[in-house]
Amino acid sequence: MPGTAPLASPLTFSPSLKDYLWGGRSLARLTGRTLPGGVIAETWEISGHPAGPSVVDSGPLKGRSLPGLVAEYGAALVGRRGVRAGAAAGMPGSFPLLVKLLDANHALSVQVHPGDDHAAARGLGEPGKTEMWYILEAEAGARIIHGLEPGTDRATLHHAVTAGRLQDRLRRLAVRPGDAVMVPAGTVHGILSGIVLVEIQQSADTTYRIHDWGRTGPDGRPRELHIERAMEVIDFGDPGPGIVEPRLVEAGPGVRREVIAECDKFVVERLTLRAGAEFRMVLGGETFEAWGVVAGEVAFAGRGSPPRGVGGVGFTLLPATLGPCRVGAVADSVLLRSYLP
Repeated sequence: MPGTAPLASPLTFSPSLKDYLWGGRSLARLTGRTLPGGVIAETWEISGHPAGPSVVDSGPLKGRSLPGLVAEYGAALVGRRGVRAGAAAGMPGSFPLLVKLLDANHALSVQVHPGDDHAAARGLGEPGKTEMWYILEAEAGARIIHGLEPGTDRATLHHAVTAGRLQDRLRRLAVRPGDAVMVPAGTVHGILSGIVLVEIQQSADTTYRIHDWGRTGPDGRPRELHIERAMEVIDFGDPGPGIVEPRLVEAGPGVRREVIAECDKFVVERLTLRAGAEFRMVLGGETFEAWGVVAGEVAFAGRGSPPRGVGGVGFTLLPATLGPCRVGAVADSVLLRSYLP
């Protein structure tokens, strides 16, 4: 019966690749994968979104798509919280998070994402988009756009856009490897050049573009801007600090665990494991866990399954009903652990 068969081992996937014009070639180097030639801007590592679903790359479920697995296994895969999250977003049977790698070889557009209420009111067919970034690489002096300069209200911003002076109203922050950045829905933002990062977000792809640096798309024409839609969803309040101060939750022999992003959509932890150390948890049906190895090498082992190694920059999904699971560090390692609150 659907939703009753156990998922007894961690899942790894072949990602969906995106060739947006601002990308580069860093993701081939970081992941060690053989990727197609040309620009690779994003890899959607764990995705149930219809614009780029992930496909299981090994084991008894090889070749199955993540949306297909959610449809078959339901709460056994996403957990009770995952079922509730999908229902609350008006997307029952969906996978609630999307995990990506981004290579900003050139600056992304200045943009904003809608929240859940706007997405529902506009009938977008997906939830809003709150996201977080974990910086893997950043060139010297690299910066992001996060929010607006103090004193910028709707009228001020609209005037700046129409006068071609938007850049005067954008708040820029310097970033370095290891920084975590929260980007709530409604926050004007942009990733500038020379940055490679992990993005963990709601499973949505609606973007309202405000400024695109005068570029043209593949057809030779300027890419579409969405000024009026953006004005509907921009939060003109305090965007917060942007870069998150990690909150320590565990420090033991060989294991350090910190919360680096926390909201009503997801929680992201950073774990630092010394070689030979082991972290154990039990997935008892509440939520799946999406793990990313961003440095080093570890082995994941679930109930009755042989250890599955993940190294370099790689990702795995732990089903909500996996039961006891352990993560053993083969080398000094840094990992991101994401789950539903």
